[in-house]
Amino acid sequence: MAEQCCGPSLDQTQAVDSRYGAAAHQQEACLCTPVAFDASLLKVIPADVVERDYGCGDPTRWVQCGDDVLDLGSGSGKNAFICSQVVGESGSVTGVDRNDDMLALSSAAAPLVAERIGFANVRFLKGAIEALDASTVSGSPLIESASVDVVLSNCVLNLVNPSARAALLTNIRRVLRPGGRVAISDIVCDRPVPLSLQQDPDLWSGCISGAWLEDAFLADFRALGFEQVRYAERSETPWKIVQGIEFRAVTLTGELPGS
Repeated sequence: MAEQCCGPSLDQTQAVDSRYGAAAHQQEACLCTPVAFDASLLKVIPADVVERDYGCGDPTRWVQCGDDVLDLGSGSGKNAFICSQVVGESGSVTGVDRNDDMLALSSAAAPLVAERIGFANVRFLKGAIEALDASTVSGSPLIESASVDVVLSNCVLNLVNPSARAALLTNIRRVLRPGGRVAISDIVCDRPVPLSLQQDPDLWSGCISGAWLEDAFLADFRALGFEQVRYAERSETPWKIVQGIEFRAVTLTGELPGS
């Protein structure tokens, strides 16, 4: 794996869980950067789900009819519910999140969305996105190998501690079928994040401290065997500048070779 902009740092799990747990109950404007979505796909989604979604891109644009989709860090469920309409009744969407408050919000909305679109094809599972191979009660992994067509994520990979990034990337590769695709919206930086910023829990939960180096993000997915890896979207203007480091929103796409 290419060198990341984050070295040894605090365990940010508690800070992230606390902030996103609170944000599930009351909208927080400071989390990540707002993005416009297709309004026609938002009509069937409850307002509280839409309002409490936090991201920096729209990875759902790379989902197709019939896809089996895995949404990493599904949060309020907005991206998953958008995907449910795009993939249709022949597809499926699985959201994985570790935050109980966000899972309660998304799970409560699922039956209502299903009623409005006429079919149920979404499920939400509790788990860490870097541990998709963790055993469930039945003994099978949380997400089976080669079981999905698309892995998407919206401003969540940067919340994973650098010590778990190798496992995160390995699991993304493991769960995809041959020819599988990724669409990852996230925050990247143009210079390494210093240790002083890595030790700030507010900057961790605010999508700053865990940002990948822009070139390293591409390199890490290429190292997994993905082809045509590129930034399908990249903000020209930095989202934030902290201590002279530019942080900007990108959406990385790529695909695996077919069988």
